[in-house]
Amino acid sequence: MIPVILSGGSGTRLWPLSRGQYPKQFLPLVSERTMIQETVLRLNGLKHIKPPIAVCNEDHRFMLAEQMWEIGVKPASIILEPVGKNTAPAVAMAALSVASDDVLLILPADHVIADCAAFHQAVIAADTLARQGQLVTFGIVPTQPETGYGYIQRSQSQQGEAFKVAAFVEKPDAETAQRYIESGDFYWNSGMFAFKAGVYLDELAKFNPEMLQVCREALQSAQQDLDFTRIGKDIFSTCPADSIDYAVMEKTANAVVIPLDAGWNDVGSWTALWDVTPKDDSGNAVFGDVLAIDTENSYLYSKDKLVAAIGVQDLVIVETDDALLVATKDKVQEVKAIVDFLKSQKRSEADLHRKVYRPWGHYDSVDNGERHQTKRILVKPGAKLSLQKHHHRAEHWIIVKGTALVTKGDQQILLAENESIYIPLGTVHCLENPGVIPLEMVEVQSGSYLGEDDIVRFQDQYGRV
Repeated sequence: MIPVILSGGSGTRLWPLSRGQYPKQFLPLVSERTMIQETVLRLNGLKHIKPPIAVCNEDHRFMLAEQMWEIGVKPASIILEPVGKNTAPAVAMAALSVASDDVLLILPADHVIADCAAFHQAVIAADTLARQGQLVTFGIVPTQPETGYGYIQRSQSQQGEAFKVAAFVEKPDAETAQRYIESGDFYWNSGMFAFKAGVYLDELAKFNPEMLQVCREALQSAQQDLDFTRIGKDIFSTCPADSIDYAVMEKTANAVVIPLDAGWNDVGSWTALWDVTPKDDSGNAVFGDVLAIDTENSYLYSKDKLVAAIGVQDLVIVETDDALLVATKDKVQEVKAIVDFLKSQKRSEADLHRKVYRPWGHYDSVDNGERHQTKRILVKPGAKLSLQKHHHRAEHWIIVKGTALVTKGDQQILLAENESIYIPLGTVHCLENPGVIPLEMVEVQSGSYLGEDDIVRFQDQYGRV
């Protein structure tokens, strides 16, 4: 069985922690591990599990690769989507890259599953059914009449631990959800699946041949870039966008659902995250430097500053280095409206944290003015930034820790701690850490425009030219 990790989704309802360039699946929200790391580690103990295939947005590729490296996992491949087209094309490309008889286990990267033993039992049952030609989905045994999930209706026809699927249904209103729960025939739609690669492709050929053809052409023309399979944007942009549910599972005659009661949660909102997080005696989920007095049933998160809450209840308070969210728990679904507004105003807080991660390390914008900006920069040992120039800004670099090898025009200069260098506007330059410890430096930019898009790259070892 080959796990296919779907690392899509922007997680906007968990803003300001989750951002477009650093979405929730790459954050440690429920443990010391990130959600995508937990998704992969959850498979430990299952027999005959092969290295995973990951499908992700190309902007997230280095985060994914590094987080897999941190837990000692080397994916069989990392397929990069130049544009998001939902789950059906993503899974099609994974299926096209393996043998027809291989069983794929499709796992979104942002789920919480508390009971791994129950999850393993369901996966083993799904593997057996998938090898018999069934397309298996996992239906979550509901605990309440939830209106935020789609549902799967089972038929009375049973195959081992599974039931034939009678219907997939949209997110219901409260009254309909209550009726679903009372009937006992409905499960929450988990978005997890298991099937043979060839069976999925055969069904996709029946119901959406255009999608399959585009995916086939896109994969055939893909280029290998380091550890990544880079799909061509021109071809993939023409692909119809659809979910596995709509494209295949709702139409096939071979869909079965395995009930799964394993403490599942897709952590789609701050309230959902509060639900799965350990709490104090007052029902508060507390992270970081937080002082809570006469406060109940709240989610309180501090990244940098002391957060003090007095005499409140049922609130979500999340502090990051550049934003503060305060919301009642029954209004957290509306956080998406905040993100939409930030995007409409072209504000960076919609997509980026103040600290921005790059394949070579990270930078933190600690001060900004009309014509100046100051950053703290960390470059990993052996890493190298692109050979580049800027049209609108000059830069001063001050080495705080480690050693820097600087290319400045035709010169190469080695700088140690407490040394500095000036890079004039328009000068071709490059920064490299030749040492064995992280290079830490302060960069002061000055000029008429200080945006990150004022970069002309000439060479780059990370494929960004």
